[in-house]
Amino acid sequence: MADHALVLAGVLIAFLAGMAGLALLVLMTVRALHRRERRAAESGIIELTRLQTETATRIEAMRDMLAGRQAELHRAVNERLDSVTHHLSQSMTSTRQHTVESLQKLNERLAVIDHAQRNITDLASQMTSLHSVLANKQQRGAFGQGRLEIIVQDGLPKSCYEFQFLLSNRSRPDCAVFLPDRRPLVIDAKFPLEAVTALREAKTEDERKHAAARLRQDFARHVSDISEKYLIPGETQDLALMFVPSESVYVELHDGFDDIVQKAFRSNVVIVSPSLLMLAIHVIQQIQKDARMREAADKIHAEVGHLMDDIERLHERVLSPQKHFGQANEDVRQILISAEKVEKRATRIKDVEFDGEEPPEPAAISAPPRAQLVAK
Repeated sequence: MADHALVLAGVLIAFLAGMAGLALLVLMTVRALHRRERRAAESGIIELTRLQTETATRIEAMRDMLAGRQAELHRAVNERLDSVTHHLSQSMTSTRQHTVESLQKLNERLAVIDHAQRNITDLASQMTSLHSVLANKQQRGAFGQGRLEIIVQDGLPKSCYEFQFLLSNRSRPDCAVFLPDRRPLVIDAKFPLEAVTALREAKTEDERKHAAARLRQDFARHVSDISEKYLIPGETQDLALMFVPSESVYVELHDGFDDIVQKAFRSNVVIVSPSLLMLAIHVIQQIQKDARMREAADKIHAEVGHLMDDIERLHERVLSPQKHFGQANEDVRQILISAEKVEKRATRIKDVEFDGEEPPEPAAISAPPRAQLVAK
């Protein structure tokens, strides 16, 4: 037991000694660790200080760089603002000029529109007056007569037409245009417009049928009057013109009443609008011009014939003096022969009177050239 206790005591002492050594080892290890940590902390502080210094240096360099960049940015912003301000000023000036020009053009357009509006107002009043003119039969006839006179007077000379020309049957057409054969082409300007107006104003189908029947009846009666009064065989042309002073009425007749137009054509009455009348007047003008050219050509042909007769008589009269000149030349030749004979006889007589003397040489009598005699 005692040994066992001693062993236990020895073991306990050994254990305590081991624990003390272990504690000492741990203490020494902790101290080494503390010293290492302190040295590491000091080196960390030194490194941290170094890093802080470098960071401060970099921050200072970055601050300087940022200050330079800020100055450059400020300068660039100022330059950009100046450029934008300059361009904006120019743009505002150009815009103001364009705006002023646009306003001026707008004022001009408004003035033109105002003028056109006044013209439209005047035209509306004229259309109102025209409607009142067309509503009155006498005024409508005067209106058609006026348009007819303007067209004819503009296209033909005064000697080629006559208004209110008196025919042999005591009728007076509105206009008579004289063709080269001097037979007048009759033009009538009194178109029955009441039926056309009624047809345009018709609202129901019955009213339109009634107006169409009235138009055909009035038209047929007027065509018959023109054919009976103004188509005189041997005195007037075989064709007469019915003048419609409205293009729209003329188109409406051809579109909706072709039977009326064909009936008038079979009666030798042709319906013409203002444009067709102008064309007809132009054709008549060309016909008269061709007739005048033919008359001038006939006169020229007759004058050329007279000229040929005069040339033939002149030739005969030139031949007569030529014959006289030939006879005169023959007479001069005979005279020269007689003169030579007389000279010879005088020479012989002189030889007889002055016998024994040398007779002088007779002077040679030279005959003048024939051309000189003819000239004399």
